Amino acid sequence: MPDIIESYAYARAGLIGNPSDGYFGKTISITVRNFRARVLCYPSANLEIRESAIDAPVWTSLDELREGVKLYGYYGGIRLIRAIIKRFADYCDSQNIELPLRNFTIEYESNIPARVGLAGSSAIITATLRAMMDFFNIDIPQHIQPNIILSAERDELGIGAGLQDRVIQVYENMVYMDFDRDHLVQEGFGRYEPMDPKLLPPVFIAYDTRLSEGSEVFHNNIRERFDRGDAQVVDAMRQFAQFAQDAHDALLKGEKDKLGELMSANFDLRSSLYKLRESDINLVKYARLVGASAKFAGSGGAVIGVYEDEKMLQRLREMYDKIGARLIVPKITNL
Repeated sequence: MPDIIESYAYARAGLIGNPSDGYFGKTISITVRNFRARVLCYPSANLEIRESAIDAPVWTSLDELREGVKLYGYYGGIRLIRAIIKRFADYCDSQNIELPLRNFTIEYESNIPARVGLAGSSAIITATLRAMMDFFNIDIPQHIQPNIILSAERDELGIGAGLQDRVIQVYENMVYMDFDRDHLVQEGFGRYEPMDPKLLPPVFIAYDTRLSEGSEVFHNNIRERFDRGDAQVVDAMRQFAQFAQDAHDALLKGEKDKLGELMSANFDLRSSLYKLRESDINLVKYARLVGASAKFAGSGGAVIGVYEDEKMLQRLREMYDKIGARLIVPKITNL
């Protein structure tokens, strides 16, 4: 085992079907390797989690404190790391795996834009779980890892979330996910099908860090309505799932052009269900003005869309520059 273990997990974007992953639906997601969380783990006398910049209780000014609260809330990444270390130990206990008495220090940092729906929190947790598995030489089945990551957020920290982010960050690249209720109950996990990102048309992501809002805030009301059987919400989640199924089938048939239509329909349905901010709507509106299609990449603040050619991509950049948004072409694989 190396003296220092270095592990990574990447941002992600929900391509189609979200937010149905937390409601027994179907989704397709991609890895966004442009941004990542990085964790270092090494032996030490005591078990220690070291502060990152977002945890340090020292600021150069009142404005810096206010900006930090806006982007990261009142909590940093240490709570995420504590939660996944506990859940990792709980999993080992449940499997009668005896961990050696070895302490370690965890350091972490992340360049994933905060609170714009690119799964920065779960990336920190995923990278930490990978470090723990390497440090203790424990092999947790791939399909089980997302469950452990989700339990750290949902059960330990009370963050409303689904499996989608954790699945794509564990499996990476592009994955079609089916969270059928019966299968989840019987097996404890969904059906996860890796797909070739080469099946995709050209894809872009645009985001605006000024639009930040935590996903735990974004999802709460819809969860309550779904749990009490609200017909509008239940029917919408079925339709989101169908968008993902239709996109999966179309991409496998080489029908790339259908993806944009489905993404637009995904957003339109979402806008009929959620009360969206005008600034979020503008991220989609500006894409449509140049002929592109777009939808939310996660819980708001970032969109993912498809474009036709370099000329359209340049027009998108110019449009987003006008509203202070940033555009990237996502790197999905490590090739």
